[in-house]
Amino acid sequence: MEFKVNSKVLEKLLSKIIPAVPSRTPMPILENFLFDIKDGALIVCATDLEIALRSSINVAADENIKMVIPARLLYDIVRSLNETQIHFETEPNSKLKLKTENGVYNLSYSSPEDFPEIPKVSGEKEVVLGGIDFKKAIDQTSFAMSKEDMRPAMTGTLFEFSEEGLRFVTTDGHRLVKFVNKNVKPGIEEQFVVPERAISVLSKLLGETDVKIYLSKTNISFHIGDLEFISRLIGEKYPAYNSVIPLENENLMKIKTGDLLSTIKRMSLFSASSSKQVKFSIGKNNLEVSAEDIDHGSNAKENILCEYAGEPMDIGFNTVYVNDVLSHLEANEIIFKLHSPTKACIIEPSEAKDNEELMMLLMPVRLNN
Repeated sequence: MEFKVNSKVLEKLLSKIIPAVPSRTPMPILENFLFDIKDGALIVCATDLEIALRSSINVAADENIKMVIPARLLYDIVRSLNETQIHFETEPNSKLKLKTENGVYNLSYSSPEDFPEIPKVSGEKEVVLGGIDFKKAIDQTSFAMSKEDMRPAMTGTLFEFSEEGLRFVTTDGHRLVKFVNKNVKPGIEEQFVVPERAISVLSKLLGETDVKIYLSKTNISFHIGDLEFISRLIGEKYPAYNSVIPLENENLMKIKTGDLLSTIKRMSLFSASSSKQVKFSIGKNNLEVSAEDIDHGSNAKENILCEYAGEPMDIGFNTVYVNDVLSHLEANEIIFKLHSPTKACIIEPSEAKDNEELMMLLMPVRLNN
């Protein structure tokens, strides 16, 4: 079997697939690309059993063949070449010869029999979402996924298809983010939980190209141009997140995001390493932010102008969580909706954007007296 391909074309293809190749695995077969040459197309796949990537290019080949090739070795060889024509040729004893104008590179290939079958996700349920909108939703929510495995569903992102649109929800028990894209009218009402690993890879793949989403009970498939990205779903029901969103937060504080974010960054230098605590003392049109590290004998406070006409309140937060929330709010001004020092606080942009809704929830921490 022989075929020729431009090195830069092949490099572009392999760079899309390499994220699915695991760096460490007890199954050596997963450290390979599956090459499937069929009717003038080279289809390349890789999987780590949680996610899979598949794409193809046209090649002139003299026969159909499937083979498994060491992924990182091939990728590194192709990536190191200047633009040139690569001539692939199979030889006896499962050897694969790559020839260029200046060099010859020999590697081993193996039979595809042990390579896992990539799941096929049927096209019954198709949802189309703009790539930029999709990336925005993921980038604004993914930081709040849980790192703890005790509740597997919370280690992923909830995709909730509803009449309102497509909701993205993440929570780790300390903060919760809900982003709604109202442009999507999926025509179904269902929930799917996508693992963190898939979300992380997906964020890097998304661009201006529209994404077609296909769903089954166990897998989700994203078609981005000529690339197919498949992920298993987390098979656990997502917690009833609406039950923790308070309805009676009547005290509203409007504040400039940048002012508060820069203050929080400074206060984090003075908060105790164990608690990461920061104190908000909210009064009429003034927010005093303070932190103290008793162990090191240091403390700090700053005052920020805000709009507030509610009851004066002292409330504590974790500086890391506040920093995360503020860093992911693309708004010049935000509104804190508060009820009491022990109840969850809602943070939203002061002006909602057309056809989208963003809400972040932050649990307070008990203040040290």
